[in-house]
Amino acid sequence: MKKKNKSIDYSKWGYIFILPFFVSFFIFSLIPLVDTIRYSFFEYYRSGIKEIGPNFIGMTNYGELLKSDMLKYGGNTLILWIIGFIPQILVALLLAVWFTDIRMKIHAKQFFKVVIYLPNLIMASAFAMLFFTMFSTNGPVNSIILSMGITKDAIDFMGTVGGTRSLVGLMNFLMWFGNTTIMLMAAIMGISVDIFEASDLDGCTGIQRFFYITLPQIRPILAYTLITSVIGGLQMFDVPQILTNGQGSPDRTSMTLIMFLNNHLKSRNYGMAGALSVYLFIVSGILCFIVYKMTIDDDPDGSKAAAKRKAKEERRRR
Repeated sequence: MKKKNKSIDYSKWGYIFILPFFVSFFIFSLIPLVDTIRYSFFEYYRSGIKEIGPNFIGMTNYGELLKSDMLKYGGNTLILWIIGFIPQILVALLLAVWFTDIRMKIHAKQFFKVVIYLPNLIMASAFAMLFFTMFSTNGPVNSIILSMGITKDAIDFMGTVGGTRSLVGLMNFLMWFGNTTIMLMAAIMGISVDIFEASDLDGCTGIQRFFYITLPQIRPILAYTLITSVIGGLQMFDVPQILTNGQGSPDRTSMTLIMFLNNHLKSRNYGMAGALSVYLFIVSGILCFIVYKMTIDDDPDGSKAAAKRKAKEERRRR
């Protein structure tokens, strides 16, 4: 009699190991998300010591938000994100290409990597307080400007629209360009060296190699960077909140959507806060989908393009 080989099934251990994640996600993410959507359809707020609701009012909260300054604050959020993100991605791409180019022979690369990543380790609140102190009317920046005789009066950086938005954009740039640089460097280092050597033999210039080889090869990481940056931009809160003392000054031109949401939460208007959260969720999903479709190449091997060209040639012959 031959003994039957008993197969041991280890798949259960995989389910056991991933179970804590799903339990945590269900408790701390899914339940609050469903509860937020539920509250968005209710009138639920405090008026003094009196609590109103929860009373079901349907889509009223969504309509009231559209009549409010929500769209204006959405425009503020977009402008602040653009001011910080465009220099961030450009500088990160430039540094990533430089640090990964063997021909440049840059020394002390590890030191520079640590230096550019350090601002990412500083808490945003501490960073905002530092800039608030530095650029105040009595701060060291104004003291240097006055001592050099550039201006006769102190510059009120946070009293102008351009000044406040520029400071917020500068802080977001300094905090995140190091992290983006490290990710892009990892993506470029993952490209086969043979491709770069072949381009050198073909006489490609540095610019041609960047646009025709490097950029197409790192599209997935660029998509990830753009998507996470869009989500982070929509969630922008701590820097403008601290820099403007929660007022979004001047004239609420630095008020972001999350600061607007925070005002509803402070006033305990949970229905409006829930509706605004749903709007943010929908906008995030739409923007991330658009970015994904724009950055992901659905024809990596060129087979679809070749098939289209072949079809066009056959039509011409007919």
